[in-house]
Amino acid sequence: MKNQQVPEPGVIDAVGGTDPAAVPSARELIAGLTAMLAQGSVVGHEAKTLAEELIRVGRGRSEVEPKRGDGRFRDPAWQDNPIFHRLEQAYLTACQASDNLVDTLEEKDWSHAQKARFLMGIVTSTAAPTNLLISNPAAMKRARDTRGASLAKGFTNWLSDVRSHGGMPTTAKPGVLQVGEDLAVTPGGVISRDDVAEIIQYTPTTTHVYARPTLIVPPPIGRFYFLDLAPGRSFAEYTVGRGIQTFMLSWRNPTKEQADWSIDTYAQRILSAIDDVREATGSKDVNIIGFCAGGILNSVVLNYLAARGDTRVHGASFAVTLLDWSGNNPIAAFQAAPVISLAKWRSRRNGVIDAATMGSAFTWMRPNDLVWNYWVNNYLLGQDPPVFDILSWNADGTNLPAKLHEQFLDIFAQNNMVNPGALEYLGTPLDLSTIKVPTFVMGALSDHLTPWRGTYRTTELTTGRSTYVLSNAGHIAGLVNPPGNPKASYFVGTRAGTVDADTWREKAKQKTGSWWEAWADWTIKHSRAEVEAPKTLGSKAQPVLIEAPGLYVRDQLIS
Repeated sequence: MKNQQVPEPGVIDAVGGTDPAAVPSARELIAGLTAMLAQGSVVGHEAKTLAEELIRVGRGRSEVEPKRGDGRFRDPAWQDNPIFHRLEQAYLTACQASDNLVDTLEEKDWSHAQKARFLMGIVTSTAAPTNLLISNPAAMKRARDTRGASLAKGFTNWLSDVRSHGGMPTTAKPGVLQVGEDLAVTPGGVISRDDVAEIIQYTPTTTHVYARPTLIVPPPIGRFYFLDLAPGRSFAEYTVGRGIQTFMLSWRNPTKEQADWSIDTYAQRILSAIDDVREATGSKDVNIIGFCAGGILNSVVLNYLAARGDTRVHGASFAVTLLDWSGNNPIAAFQAAPVISLAKWRSRRNGVIDAATMGSAFTWMRPNDLVWNYWVNNYLLGQDPPVFDILSWNADGTNLPAKLHEQFLDIFAQNNMVNPGALEYLGTPLDLSTIKVPTFVMGALSDHLTPWRGTYRTTELTTGRSTYVLSNAGHIAGLVNPPGNPKASYFVGTRAGTVDADTWREKAKQKTGSWWEAWADWTIKHSRAEVEAPKTLGSKAQPVLIEAPGLYVRDQLIS
């Protein structure tokens, strides 16, 4: 499982439910396509180039090849069979022409270009010859070898998805990996529980621990255990192994009865969780780290504490968090008012917005990886989805309360967190510049959901001493990044927040390894001296209620 290669899932919690909850409107997509085709001379040039290359393809003289990492054309027949080889090259040539038109438009009209790219990505990925049995040599060979059994299994898989998955291919087989047995198995105990969340304290694995504990704040949609996957791939397991006293918030999966839960609800729970951690450890203050939208919530908490001169938090970390939604963010191209209004209406009507609805736009932003890859595997090849911890977690979605969803949509659409006083939470005007605690900010180089330059902005918006680290991977691959992978690396530099992102990157140095190591080193420096590890979890006032991973991660409630 550790070395298995699978596409990165389309995680919706990554941006805290700020997804419009639907693909862009037809009007927007048509506008983008119209703008692309209106480039008269450019379209003419690309048409001529396409025709010339297709002639070379027909004559067997084309040198067009799939891009590195494109696994659709891995079967030898795509190179050895002249018919399949020409079909492959013709398809790739047409895709390149489409990309060139969008790239040219992007130089003049970024917003329309993103809509055109979204639409053409769906069109070109759908048109891939690998998506049809008759033009997929691997699927035809498997059908022959299994005497049609693969086709029968594929049809069964398709029927099952139509009935239970909205007609979309399943990315993970339910029930194969169990929470508490295969995933989320780092030892610990729940020391606090209320209607909103449980607090998990993880069992130390070192004889001594650092005195100042760390509270992990996951995003409020999705289960926390992407930070506690299989052993060897668990952030929680790694942190206790470094001697960091580690606590995790496990959010309850809300239903329509919790429709009015808001940013204030979640931020208040973080504040009480900080006190839970202080009580359990005897520490006067804590460090916190927020992942994705958990970082947005943490910024609200830090602003509240700063306004009151409250020093309960010593240092704060932000992992792939966007506080500033301006800039060339692919998702930001879909901030149209009608789409936002529709998303709000949906969640108000139901009381919650579910993970499947929120994930739709993200899925179609990467259709080759997140749709057609599984279409071919599940239906044409008649195979079960791969067994992989991240895919199992990604399929285990949760809801977002209507009120919180609406607030995140407003942040996404209006980008008003960066305007001092434009928002008020916990009875306190939000001004990110009041956050003066030391910060560690992490971004991911190839992140298409929270682009790294946007995450870097946090070092400029807050005013404490900042450290910025840039992982070499994508959004989730950047987060689930255990040490030991020889291909993993990260960039470290100086003067974060005092120079712009590109200047920082120019002077940054690349190191082999995981950003987890850089974060742990930073956290240890902000965690005071070592003390003897506690023999038991919790305290007299907060005894262990149940072993980790607790009840809420399994949607179990105490009546």
